[in-house]
Amino acid sequence: MFFHVDLDAFFASVEQRDNPEYRGKPLIIGMPGKRAVVSTCSYEARKYGVHSAMPSLQAQKLCPNGIFIPGNMELYAKVSRQVMAILREYSPAMRQCSIDEASLDMTGTQRLFGPPRELAMKIKQRVKDEIGITMSIGIATSPFIAKMASDYNKPDGLCAVSPGKEQVFIDAIGLGKIWGIGKSGKKTLEEHRITTTQQARSYSIDQLKLMLGDSFGEYLYEACRGIDPGTMVQKAKSHSISSEITFVEDITDEESLHQVLLSMSHELMGRSIDEGIIGRTVGLKLRWGDFRTITVQDSPDDPILNATTIYAIAKKLLASKWKPGQGIRLIGLGLYNTYEGDKPLQDNLFFEDEHKKRKMDKAVHELGAKGLKLKKASELETKDSL
Repeated sequence: MFFHVDLDAFFASVEQRDNPEYRGKPLIIGMPGKRAVVSTCSYEARKYGVHSAMPSLQAQKLCPNGIFIPGNMELYAKVSRQVMAILREYSPAMRQCSIDEASLDMTGTQRLFGPPRELAMKIKQRVKDEIGITMSIGIATSPFIAKMASDYNKPDGLCAVSPGKEQVFIDAIGLGKIWGIGKSGKKTLEEHRITTTQQARSYSIDQLKLMLGDSFGEYLYEACRGIDPGTMVQKAKSHSISSEITFVEDITDEESLHQVLLSMSHELMGRSIDEGIIGRTVGLKLRWGDFRTITVQDSPDDPILNATTIYAIAKKLLASKWKPGQGIRLIGLGLYNTYEGDKPLQDNLFFEDEHKKRKMDKAVHELGAKGLKLKKASELETKDSL
């Protein structure tokens, strides 16, 4: 049995928790401007159609009364760390998927903690009491179904899919709500006159591959039957830190992709500082609109000490695999081949600048964790954010 935990409108929820004037208001985390994008937003803003990775200019048009704030990644990382610490108490196999999501393998824990639904309610209440934010939890026999179940009753939701009822659940949520398909995938299916999960199941896997391509065809064949396609599984590696985001609509704009990578770079560095580790490798994961997924890595000669270095490598990796205008459905960034410590294993006299950048990252991270909204200039990277 698996739990998937999703913190509700996480960045916005933390801001509304700490700033009463934002409660009940359409709060948008991100800078306004032509080249800026939305990081996330409150449920009040989502009612207007605003969503993450949307161009801020479009968000302003949809929600003229939206309140834009730059956000505080260090504070969000601190709150995330507090939540993840609670989750680790209930499962030795907890995998943090991103700053606001986690997958827990609960196999063998029922005797210790009781029935899954009761335990989920206990975890939700504990986080609400101790941290002051809400979460939604999905319960299922696979990480894939649990992921979608966590989204079923948001916010503050709880959805348990009984063993053997996975296909029934898939039919209930509908083709458009299957994780990863999104608007672009739905449009492609409509072009083939596939609008329901039942219709999708009427085709053989070979027919779907012929119509949709090997990757998307195989994915749909398994997903519409409630079978986990394996997209939520992460193979065991040496300790690593990673984050990924699935876009509501495929992203084709370089500026938007760079801003997402910039935010992820600072998230990863904050988590590496918290955990006291240094990475040797940066990995980028990309999923195209047709569900083909690629991963590419770079291990520079020198250790990766700061967010600036992560971001520079991430942009280089993106440029090596992505062509302008090509739609990206999912993007992930990770630090791999890590070791414990705060200094390189082999330092040199010409590395002083990188140390200074790491010290700056650490100082900003620590001040941000205290609630001070201090931002480095690099985090505000946009040509006309005002």
